[in-house]
Amino acid sequence: MESVSRLIQRCFGSSASDLMLGSIPAATIAETYGTPLFVYDRRMIDQNLDLLRSVLPEEFEIYYSVKANPNAAILHHFVKRGCGLEIASAGEFVQASAGGCEADKMVYAGPGKTDHELELILDQGIGEIHIESEGEARRIAAICKRLRRTARVGIRINPSGDFQGGAIRMGGKAAPFGVDEERVFSVLDLLFSESCFDFSGIHMFMGTQILDHSVLATQYRKCVQMTREIVSVIGRPLRTVDLGGGLGIPYFSNESELDLNQLCLDIKRLIEEIRDDRAFVGTRFLIEPGRFLIGEAGIFIVQIIDIKESRGKKFLIVDGGMNHHLAATGNLGQTIKRNYPVVLLRKLDHSPSDPVDVVGPLCTPLDTLGRALQLPKADIGDFIAILQSGAYARAASPLGFLSHPSPAEVWVDDREHFLIRSRGRIDDVMRDIVLPACSQPVQPASD
Repeated sequence: MESVSRLIQRCFGSSASDLMLGSIPAATIAETYGTPLFVYDRRMIDQNLDLLRSVLPEEFEIYYSVKANPNAAILHHFVKRGCGLEIASAGEFVQASAGGCEADKMVYAGPGKTDHELELILDQGIGEIHIESEGEARRIAAICKRLRRTARVGIRINPSGDFQGGAIRMGGKAAPFGVDEERVFSVLDLLFSESCFDFSGIHMFMGTQILDHSVLATQYRKCVQMTREIVSVIGRPLRTVDLGGGLGIPYFSNESELDLNQLCLDIKRLIEEIRDDRAFVGTRFLIEPGRFLIGEAGIFIVQIIDIKESRGKKFLIVDGGMNHHLAATGNLGQTIKRNYPVVLLRKLDHSPSDPVDVVGPLCTPLDTLGRALQLPKADIGDFIAILQSGAYARAASPLGFLSHPSPAEVWVDDREHFLIRSRGRIDDVMRDIVLPACSQPVQPASD
């Protein structure tokens, strides 16, 4: 991976010794809102969105994957920029709606959709539901009949063969995700046997955090192949072909950026091959990036509250940890702990000192944000920033662990900054708890 200093210059910039978000020093934002804190730079979000749009042909539409970061302010920005949204729960539907997205500009995927969720989604007129199993298709049909609704649906396909890739593989093997390729046509028969279904397209998503353009190109070609096979059976083009997401960003020292120029050439070749193919007349191609669009735009800032040495090792103890940013501690899919890019704010131009471990406030050895980091000499009260923290950070963390308050989130737009999620309070831990009435003691079970 590029050095931390090059990463800073590419994504943010610096002024003397401090990291800059927009035109504001990151440490100033931390002092304003307190820590722990997530901060997102609008300029970086737009930079990545514009870059991705520049390499995609006109037949492609971008649907931001809400699971990467569901803050309503972030969703609103993507909607304002013309993106649709990909959701995976009724809760994400509510957040997407709060962000200003119309229901017909959402697609809904994911295993384990409950009847309650499906009823809500169908009642609101969702753009497309991606079916993951025959059982799910039957449940949707029953709900449609009860509500007297028509469901626009696609089939999520779990392909056969070695088409998967990325840090987390989600297809090409036995999986809870999608309909196995060899069962697709039996599911199609089921869909066409029910008048409540409007079969719209297919969805194929086989992996996440992919940094090799050729892996993505191979997956896209497999999706095109499956489309041709389905069109030859149903006798009409599909309205949508959802190629999924999976575009990665480099986190660790052995990783390089995804080569978007090569991916652009791969996609252009593919589109040129099918542009005159009647099987693709009017077909829209969807792509669902999440991490690629928001990951580099976010940082996680913590403050050093103690410095201690134990048997020759120095620890910087900070006020946020794995309960706020599980991925940075290596406990979200890493087999071997590797460090995210970490910097000491206001000391970017200082020379590295002895190696240190950065650890959070939790009573577990898993709460380690960085091991053997070469940082400048730190003092109590200094701020530490963890880069590449815009995606799968706060939203993918056990916020209730040890009952610490949840971190705030801040949006930076050049010289302006706004609170987009307030910090949790100590008494929030009791918010959802219902205590039994003392006048109604629990009766012992009878024999």
